[in-house]
Amino acid sequence: MPKRLLVVESPGKVKKLSQILGTDWIVRASCGHIRELSNEGDDSLGFSIDAGRVKCNYIPRDQRAKETIQKLKAAVKQVDEVVLATDPDREGETIAWHLKEVLGLKEPKRVVYTEITAAAVRAAIANSRKLDFNLVGAGLCRDCLDKLVGYKGSPLVWALNNGAKSVGRVQSATLHLICQREREILTFIPQDYWNVFVDYAEGFRAFYKGTTDSRQETQQQETDTNDDANPNATKSPESKRVLSEAEATRLVEQARQHPHKVIQVEGKTVNRQPPPPFTTSTLQQAAGSKLRFSPDKTMQVAQKLYEAGLITYMRTDSVMLSPEFCASARQWLEQNDPSNVPQQVAKHRSSKSAQEAHEAIRPTDIFRPSVELRTELPPDEFNLYVMIWKRAIASQCKAAQLRKTQIITQSGNLLWQARGQVIEFYGYARYWNNLSKDSVLPLLQQGQALTLANAAHEKKQTQPPPRYSEPKLVQLMERKGIGRPSTYAPTVATLKKRAYVELKKDNLQPTALGLEVDEFLQKALPDLLEAEFTAKMEDALDAIAEGKQGWQQYLSTWNQDYFVPALSKAKTLVAGASNGRASVERKFATSRTHCPQCNNLMSKIPSTKVKKKYFLKCTSGCENVVLFWSDHSKSWSAPRTQESQQKPPAKITPHLCPVCQKPLEVYSYTKDGQQKTMLRCSNPQSRQDKKHKDVAYFNTAKGWWSPKFGDLGG
Repeated sequence: MPKRLLVVESPGKVKKLSQILGTDWIVRASCGHIRELSNEGDDSLGFSIDAGRVKCNYIPRDQRAKETIQKLKAAVKQVDEVVLATDPDREGETIAWHLKEVLGLKEPKRVVYTEITAAAVRAAIANSRKLDFNLVGAGLCRDCLDKLVGYKGSPLVWALNNGAKSVGRVQSATLHLICQREREILTFIPQDYWNVFVDYAEGFRAFYKGTTDSRQETQQQETDTNDDANPNATKSPESKRVLSEAEATRLVEQARQHPHKVIQVEGKTVNRQPPPPFTTSTLQQAAGSKLRFSPDKTMQVAQKLYEAGLITYMRTDSVMLSPEFCASARQWLEQNDPSNVPQQVAKHRSSKSAQEAHEAIRPTDIFRPSVELRTELPPDEFNLYVMIWKRAIASQCKAAQLRKTQIITQSGNLLWQARGQVIEFYGYARYWNNLSKDSVLPLLQQGQALTLANAAHEKKQTQPPPRYSEPKLVQLMERKGIGRPSTYAPTVATLKKRAYVELKKDNLQPTALGLEVDEFLQKALPDLLEAEFTAKMEDALDAIAEGKQGWQQYLSTWNQDYFVPALSKAKTLVAGASNGRASVERKFATSRTHCPQCNNLMSKIPSTKVKKKYFLKCTSGCENVVLFWSDHSKSWSAPRTQESQQKPPAKITPHLCPVCQKPLEVYSYTKDGQQKTMLRCSNPQSRQDKKHKDVAYFNTAKGWWSPKFGDLGG
């Protein structure tokens, strides 16, 4: 008879944990959050703030949550002890508190593990603790903050009457980053410049560096950084920028007139340190750039690997690894790659807000053969697992060694520079290669004369800053302190769902709606869009989690000192806008299709409900004229109800269809802004029939004619 109940969050963990714990335990799942703030009270917030005290009214999230609560209550009655094993983060602690409240538990045991292995789970149960009410307070505060901003702020954008659905504490600040970048791109003015270079018969190219007079200029340091959002990104070498073609031509002529010689050869070996193991953010960045996963998909796949006991918990901002894992990784390297065992492992620093009790994301068993896993896991899970494995083992390897070379040549008073790099020892890059390819320079001596093969220049243009890819956006959110590991993926997913941004060529671009919302919020709630302001709120939540600040006092003060006055000012702005005009005039992209009634170009109306992500509407004054894309006809057509309203009944002709012998009808359509007619089969079923595909007679000078069936007899 089971004596103990273990409650976890995800049903995916139940089977694995039941196998580990045996018949003495019942393992049940809460299926994530079981309660949420009700929609009662002022502005449907579900909580009230009075004299620095916050009173929350929580209810089951939905019908499934009600059923889960009943099942858990029944399970509690069967056992002597309840252990709460929700996820090891702020959110997990909050869910554990909700379970305590709803199940009427007085002193439940709280256990935390970061991997679902027998050793980790049993060790966690042996070292249970009480609920951490500081973490719970931070969770409840975030809950109230998000609802306060969402429920009080969203009505401001509803008043715009443009389809905007929501404002969010993290969502709006993230949207602002994307819109800011878009405005930078739109206002960018490209400038021409010239790249000047010389090619030598000795087999290398050197770029204009300056003159002997400007030699004392501070030399730009080359920095190697690990960029998971854009791995292996290398810039093409360029000369010192020349801003006119005349100057570039003069430099080329001068290069041709004077002999060239080597004046400096520098070579040095530099160490490139291994990257740290994955955090939530860097995992999303790397999976986005290498596997083309969205942040949302990355977390879904990682969740499955965690539930299968293959990796540690995937929501973390720590780069720490357990001593046990480091020892096993070293053992693996000693057995399989002894030349890569470092005397001392590189030290990696977590962000200042990282919870050091957590670990980075790593495999639970470094010795598990990938050949075995390939047959057990779906491709996406296997590929993500291998990536996590490689990154974890790379973090425990020796540094890579690069031989960097610089050659400076001179012709007259002009200086030219060439850079080279050769990888002498791959080190960690055997597993995680983020090194640029070799660029070999010939062996030359100082003072050596060189033979000029060519001198030339090429015109270039400065480029606008690029739009953010999903990995780059997650990287930026982390750097600016917007959100935390658990919120990166949901925030990006929400922006896409709200039609505020769309993915175009793997980059996030704000829609017209997203730009409008951001522009309005810059006037209405400007502080809420600033990364620094949002980051300070996250820092406050971290301080609450550490017990340095009371959550109710913080929420009360934030609301009274900032949000109430800010909302009051914003509402005045909305009222003023409403008085000035009935509704905000919406700007839509223009299509190349003409309205069938007034012949003006129709507008593209964004919609997530249609496959093409937009439909066409006449915004030139015609009432309710809309067209939808038809994959069948490969054309824009009106809905059937509208089609029948707009067009008179088809005129039936005495001519018969060459396929089914039904009468042909006159069909009117618009092409290139001109009204045209043709004959087609009058049987409606013929529109879906492949045999009728070529039944189309066009009006010519000689009468009705079909490309397939020829002239139509009288």
